[in-house]
Amino acid sequence: MTSPTNQKPLKKEPSEIKEPSEMKELKKKKNFLTSTFDELKLVVWPNKQQLFSESVAVIIMVSFSAAAIASVSRFYGWAASQIFR
Repeated sequence: MTSPTNQKPLKKEPSEIKEPSEMKELKKKKNFLTSTFDELKLVVWPNKQQLFSESVAVIIMVSFSAAAIASVSRFYGWAASQIFR
């Protein structure tokens, strides 16, 4: 069958243009973004004082951990130098 040349072709719906795999991928992305926004609504954000006190606690614990690791490393270095003279 041939169509008349003086008529404009019918516009297709966006769902008809895309392949099924592309539609599934689009739905997955939409679901992911929707879920992400829903989860962000449930987050309890800290106030200024909580943020400051927890940041100080983290800095102190990281400093203690670094000092402990440095101490153990220096001890093993010293022990190795005593053994392998």
